[in-house]
Amino acid sequence: MTPDDLHLQLRNLRNDDYDQLKALMDKVYPDIGGAWGEHTIRKLIKEFPEGQICLEDGGQIVGVALTVTVKYARFSNPHTYEDLMDARENILNDRKGDALYGLDVLIHPDYRGFRLGRRLYDARKELCRQLNLKAILAGGRIVNYHKYADELSPGQYIEQVHRREIYDPILTFQLANDFTVKRLLGKYMPEDKRSAGFATLLEWDNFLYEPSDNILGSRIRNVRVGALQWQMREIDSVEEMLRQVEYFVDAISSYQSDFAVFPEFFNAPVMGLTDQSRQKDAIRFLAGYTERFKREMSQMAVSYNVNIITGSMPINEDDTIYNVTYLCRRDGTIEEQRKIHVTPHEKRDWVIEGGDKVQVFDTDAGRVGILICYDVEFPELGRMMAAEGLEILFVPFWTDTRNAYLRVRHCAQARAIENECYVVICGSVGNLPQVESLDVQYAQSAVFSPSDFAFPYDAVLAETTPNTEQLIFSDLNLDELRYLHHEGSVTNLKDRRTDLYEVIRKR
Repeated sequence: MTPDDLHLQLRNLRNDDYDQLKALMDKVYPDIGGAWGEHTIRKLIKEFPEGQICLEDGGQIVGVALTVTVKYARFSNPHTYEDLMDARENILNDRKGDALYGLDVLIHPDYRGFRLGRRLYDARKELCRQLNLKAILAGGRIVNYHKYADELSPGQYIEQVHRREIYDPILTFQLANDFTVKRLLGKYMPEDKRSAGFATLLEWDNFLYEPSDNILGSRIRNVRVGALQWQMREIDSVEEMLRQVEYFVDAISSYQSDFAVFPEFFNAPVMGLTDQSRQKDAIRFLAGYTERFKREMSQMAVSYNVNIITGSMPINEDDTIYNVTYLCRRDGTIEEQRKIHVTPHEKRDWVIEGGDKVQVFDTDAGRVGILICYDVEFPELGRMMAAEGLEILFVPFWTDTRNAYLRVRHCAQARAIENECYVVICGSVGNLPQVESLDVQYAQSAVFSPSDFAFPYDAVLAETTPNTEQLIFSDLNLDELRYLHHEGSVTNLKDRRTDLYEVIRKR
């Protein structure tokens, strides 16, 4: 038989399929009693029709996957095959179960070698996702164990199969389909002489599972981000600048955005309201308004129902200046992230000190982190955030030249790929001749993704026109990140060699 001879169709089992199913089970399972009775199969189809899947070739059933729903807490613990059925050999399907249990996957011997079992497993996984169930569980026979029982314990046998030193037609296949061995089950199926009665408890985790107890409290999975490429302009008062800020918050909110992002030092025009002869004094003058900007932008976050990344502003704490950004959530709470690495200009002219804490914040639209400009050029910070479940990284920046901008851009793209997250960079444009050191700026704000099939070929979701005031919007699918973490072409997070290296927090 060649692939050209096949005419495959995937569908659910029907009651009139029993004769074909019986012939197939008798052929595949002669050592453990062959087919189940017709009443058992009919009850399975009646109780859980979508879980009974078959592959047919030209009307002939050549593969079957039989499945029930169970309570995860019960069947993720030790059990036997008999725990799945009653005295009349009725398979017990729990309609309130939160997991699938794989009873059988069987392929006609003449059709092996075409990877049809993978199709059935993939259909079962998709069913698990569609029903929003926690996992797929299965008791897996170790059918070649009888060949090694005199020299290996069941645990040693499983370990050698895992290392591919021994081939087991069932366990090897299940491991290749992303199942993990949770525990060894003793006396699972005593009549199974080839497995000496043992089985593995296998689990496939549905990483898209969302508990549905409280729909209103569930997190958003499709997140819209609005970022402002801010035009620096001369102002006459702080009130005028706050009106500009509110105008753009209103505009971003009107597009139903979950986040509004501002650039680093977006409120620097306020320094034009004071003497510029000493930059150190001008930055302290600006810091005097930070509490007001934070308070009013927090109020805007609530009023316009959008989480705001406030760009960055200087704060004066015990006569020390820090560069800080705020996450103003739309529920009224506020978080703070200080710039860790300050640039030579910030040190020399503004006497700014670096912060000492980096963190990831929970929001109603994902787990987010913020790195201010220069910080994104240090991969250790992103690595620590990724370890805490980072999904979206915001990078407010302020760069004067194109090469300075490209340092931020390229490093931000690297953080998106290596940490399998979205990265939003947001800068300012224009010039302020009346403010010392703000005479030249270059920016092209953008939204970057990881680099895999689910994302754009260049890993750029959106970008602005360079050096033009502009709003940019992008929709971020957080579920695509979860797919990537588990089933990507490469899985950077999973494949890190923590046996060779790690990033250690000192504080």
